[in-house]
Amino acid sequence: MSLTSDTMELREEEIRAQYPAALALLEGFDHAPRIAAAGPAAAPQERSPGIGTRRAFRSTTPGLVTRRIARAGGVHLLDRIEGVGEEGLVTPALATVQTALRRAIAIALALGETLSERTGLSDLKRANLEGRLPADRRTEFAELLTAEALAVLHSFANASAFLLAAVAGGGEVEIGEVEEVLTDNPQLALHGALWELDQDLERFGSDEGRTTATVRAFAEALMAKVAARAANAPRLAPFTGASWRVEADGLTIRGFAPAVAAKGQPLTMTFKKPHEVVGNHIAKYQALRLAKMLMAYDFERRLNPFAELGGFIFTFMGDGAPGTGKTTLIQMMAGLIAGYCETAGYPFRYANLSTDNIDSYQGKSAQNARAFIDRIVDPGVIGFGTIDDIDMLAGKRGDRQSSAGQLEITSILMEAFAGANTVVRGNCTFGMFSNYPENVDDALRQRAGGRFLVDGPQTRADYIDIFALLLGRNHDIPLGEHDLYAAQAIQRAVAESYASHDRPKEAGLARVYEDVTGRLGPLDTLARIGTYLKGIQEADPRFTGRAIKNITDAIKVRAMDFELPDEWMDRPDLFLRRDYDTKKAMIEELRRPITTEMVLQEINRYADSEFRYADKSDEEAVSKMVREMGLTEEARRRYLEGKGAGNGGA
Repeated sequence: MSLTSDTMELREEEIRAQYPAALALLEGFDHAPRIAAAGPAAAPQERSPGIGTRRAFRSTTPGLVTRRIARAGGVHLLDRIEGVGEEGLVTPALATVQTALRRAIAIALALGETLSERTGLSDLKRANLEGRLPADRRTEFAELLTAEALAVLHSFANASAFLLAAVAGGGEVEIGEVEEVLTDNPQLALHGALWELDQDLERFGSDEGRTTATVRAFAEALMAKVAARAANAPRLAPFTGASWRVEADGLTIRGFAPAVAAKGQPLTMTFKKPHEVVGNHIAKYQALRLAKMLMAYDFERRLNPFAELGGFIFTFMGDGAPGTGKTTLIQMMAGLIAGYCETAGYPFRYANLSTDNIDSYQGKSAQNARAFIDRIVDPGVIGFGTIDDIDMLAGKRGDRQSSAGQLEITSILMEAFAGANTVVRGNCTFGMFSNYPENVDDALRQRAGGRFLVDGPQTRADYIDIFALLLGRNHDIPLGEHDLYAAQAIQRAVAESYASHDRPKEAGLARVYEDVTGRLGPLDTLARIGTYLKGIQEADPRFTGRAIKNITDAIKVRAMDFELPDEWMDRPDLFLRRDYDTKKAMIEELRRPITTEMVLQEINRYADSEFRYADKSDEEAVSKMVREMGLTEEARRRYLEGKGAGNGGA
């Protein structure tokens, strides 16, 4: 893959030049822990005669004036890993772990040297080594050393997790939080990290599978800790503002974002065809179009023309009563994207965030949610992420029944979907699904740019179609006077569904509409439409500027109200494998003009959903208060009866 404008190559010769230093660190060094507490020393392991009991120490990265602290024993990671295998032998899996660690350390050191040259830190190191560092640059020197240490630590952990991602073994290991994170300089930083890894391997690496799992868990925990430490550290712009590509491994390091192997995974779900999604016309139509929109993503430019032109749906909310077809809609959309990606040769990644990801361990729920987000937004794949039953998964702020884990997930999703660092490239989309969207936190729900009302079959024809579909063919019952699946003809059904939003459906919104049109007449100018929007806000204060943004995004989606031709999906050379500018020009030719009718339909469609959520939420709150008041009255009655009976007995 060719490099993009913000990506530089980390050359193989630069990495291999660090192999001796990396091997020396793995063979052995001394370290006295500063922050973490050392665990109980393990008994020396007996080895066969002729096999060395410890390796000779070698000095590591030169060029820094640092305080050397020695203690008895030392850190010998190669021996630690070899000791898990059979006597005198190392298994292929353990050898892979050793090789991955050496490679990861070498990548981190090479990246550190590159940063050192770019920031001028190399000159300051030489001046410090020679005792001629100016006093007025000591603060700068210390800050640059810290920045390099953070970059080296995260790159080491990132590369380790990436290189071991495909290695089987061990399941999951809970190692807790990484403590020995030192940032004085890169050498000491690696000493601290490798010392703690050695401690974890001693405690958890009982066999080769758990050894691999422990290294992976440690790498992930170290990445999270270093990223948190880097949030307030200065002089990191040279590291976070660019990316480095290690071509031999397919690894791209982008600041403090974890790298994920750009490959898909086989899906075990049962895919559904569009005609098998009965009813739900607008939801089905938008899902069909969104699946094709994703395929316009350009892997070289790392951008989708739809994201630049407008009309791309990054997040959407699918809501409806139980049994109306939300799962079927997910199966249809995932099947379409998987099929298109298979034809185009693109990696596709699907993941679902479920209630299994809520963890009682503090911070683990947030870590699970962040890992889910990172897997889907990876710019090297086409991603589709779903969050089923989001009302149960993400906590509502201010609700005393929301657990700490649920609130952690809410925070991560809000930041990921519309945070300060959110970048919409157009390679992925997230769908939130719920039977009770009114129970979702208002701010999180409003981060859903698209609204898919999943209302299931509605008409007589819909019910005939779904009954015939589910009954199957193992019967001789005649169909009768009915054109099977004709009602599911998407274009006609969608046109009728959109037309039904010419006027509001919810009573509260209808009153606002009648009031504004009664005073101003037809809503045919921006000023009159703006007055209507203000009227909605006065009726429901939760209708904020974010709602206006979501509506305008939906209008832009309607301007892109066309399907990319099926032929473009079936024959990749016609569109999918064209360059970015050609794709963009082809899409622009199909774009439709924005009309007043289109604008009002989208305002009513979005506002109807907000009023529906608000009405349900308010009704639920009132019902809860009525129930609590009833319980209070019943408790008072029983209390008085019991008190009277007690007095009578006396």
